[in-house]
Amino acid sequence: MPVLAAIKKQFAREKPFAGMTIGMALHVEAKTANLVIALAAGGAEVHITGCNPLSTQDDVADALNGVKGVHCYAKRACSVKEYYIAIEKVLKASPVITIDDGMDLIHYLHTKRRDLLPPIIGGCEETTTGIHRLRAMAAEGKLEFPVIAVNDTPMKRYFDNVHGTGESALSSIMITTNTLIAGKYIVIAGYGFCGRGLARKAHGLGAKIIVTEIDPRRALEAHMDGFLVMPMEQAAEIGDIFITTTGNTSVITARHFKKLKDGAILSNAGHFNVEIDMTVLAKHADKVIQREGIETFIINGKSIHVLAEGRLVNLATPKGMGHPIEVMDLSFALQALCARYIAYNGKSLAAGVYDVPQEIDEEVAHLKLASLNLSIDKLTEKQKSYLCSWDIGT
Repeated sequence: MPVLAAIKKQFAREKPFAGMTIGMALHVEAKTANLVIALAAGGAEVHITGCNPLSTQDDVADALNGVKGVHCYAKRACSVKEYYIAIEKVLKASPVITIDDGMDLIHYLHTKRRDLLPPIIGGCEETTTGIHRLRAMAAEGKLEFPVIAVNDTPMKRYFDNVHGTGESALSSIMITTNTLIAGKYIVIAGYGFCGRGLARKAHGLGAKIIVTEIDPRRALEAHMDGFLVMPMEQAAEIGDIFITTTGNTSVITARHFKKLKDGAILSNAGHFNVEIDMTVLAKHADKVIQREGIETFIINGKSIHVLAEGRLVNLATPKGMGHPIEVMDLSFALQALCARYIAYNGKSLAAGVYDVPQEIDEEVAHLKLASLNLSIDKLTEKQKSYLCSWDIGT
């Protein structure tokens, strides 16, 4: 992770987090560990737990507890009770900066432990779902400190969401099921950055792509990108593999289950396990067969396979490794620099959701280009003047 390594060196010199505690709820795996170590190098005491009961790699969690200034409470396959006990431990350390993936830390703070709010100067949020929740909080005037929407910046969306989700979700599906992608109908729910990344990658593997959407502009974009567009009720009868990416609830539910083909594979690449209605599926199943990373629900003699309990398929399957390391190098570089920005500026910012400062986004891009030994052109003074002028003649 050369970009994050360069930032770690900066932090080691500057110590931007000296005397500060940072509380984190992220997927605890190898790439995340590098972010934690970079923050610790910057002088932070870091308390971290998982943001999904099935995404922690226990060996990484154990290793982090051996790093000076780091305390990790994450455990794979923890219960809901254990999950929130770990959240509580992070917050009881009185962090001044939060780093979330899904907004669970911030939600818990604002609803269960408001007494721990006063020290916090700001936070960062990693994923689309968390930012949706944060914007809803802010709109109601309930968010009580500034949070940077790391997900919504180009260096996150163009690489993490498009290439990271696209490659990691498909690779996890393939390694878990040993299923061929080529020739299959792949149904992708949602054509945001994650959905379009999945569509492109699956198409490159020879799949026939069906996109379901609620946004007419994104549906039209998917159509003009060469993919089939239809409602989920129609796609349910055709699809072989389904991947949800909407961040919403009940995307595939009872009315769709009865239309699925025998052997259909359902998976979720959104943050929470609400996109596939697992409660309804279990209720109507005559039998459930459990295998590693796969639950097969038998309904009227038809098999429906669900991966990773409907949780994040790229991380929650037993062999899921998450996004490729080159992608997370960029995303966690953004997190690190945004955390530094909050450390320096949080006290002067009003409560609300903020975009990643453009200079941070560009700094990460420049660092990545340098690590690849790539260079780009620069505007001349004449070109700068031309772009800033309205009177350019005829």
